[in-house]
Amino acid sequence: MIYAEILAGGKGTRMGNTELPKQFLKLGHKPIFIHTVEQFILNKRIEKILICCPEQWMSYTKDTLKKYEVKSDKVIVVAGGSTRNDTIMNGIRYIEENIGLNDDDIIITHDAVRPFLTQRIIDDNIDGALEYGAVDTVVEAFDTIVHSVDGKVITDIPIRSEMYQGQTPQSFNIKLLKDLFLSLTDDEKNILTDACKALVIKGTPVHLVRGEVYNMKITTQHDLKVANGLVEGDK
Repeated sequence: MIYAEILAGGKGTRMGNTELPKQFLKLGHKPIFIHTVEQFILNKRIEKILICCPEQWMSYTKDTLKKYEVKSDKVIVVAGGSTRNDTIMNGIRYIEENIGLNDDDIIITHDAVRPFLTQRIIDDNIDGALEYGAVDTVVEAFDTIVHSVDGKVITDIPIRSEMYQGQTPQSFNIKLLKDLFLSLTDDEKNILTDACKALVIKGTPVHLVRGEVYNMKITTQHDLKVANGLVEGDK
């Protein structure tokens, strides 16, 4: 089966003082995460969509789906975890306990606050995960990347043509991802920033899928203003 897992567990601290976590803030006339869910519902290859959110927001998430008439029987609301990777694993655990895992099952993990992904990106992730077992969505780095260990002086300036900016989706064969997570040491878990890094530090290849510059993550108030401008511009 092909699953999508929408990661809606963030608290949105960089968004500033807001009443709701950022995934529930309005983009145009509906919450950000609703835009994201709708993109996955449109893709006929995806059989189940897990929305992983904080346990205390599960009822609110379900009520919001009803309010905006998201009635697809594909959609399931699942409790997230304390970290991004814990949330991913909670989704996999739900699948294993309630549906069952097959060797060729894949999962497309995506930020709830990246509502501008396209069907092309979703399809490329599905194709890549089926062929390679693990893919990450990226765009070329247009600016020079500066590396600094202490945040005060430059340690290195990598070759820009070899640099990419990571986006989501990140997509995986589920059994491959689960087995790698279970093999991580505590020290390895402490340096993880996302699921792809778990594979990289274990020496498992992660192939690239081309994203889009406008597949932006809405993290700050400025991002939300830009996103609203994009939504208004599409009308």
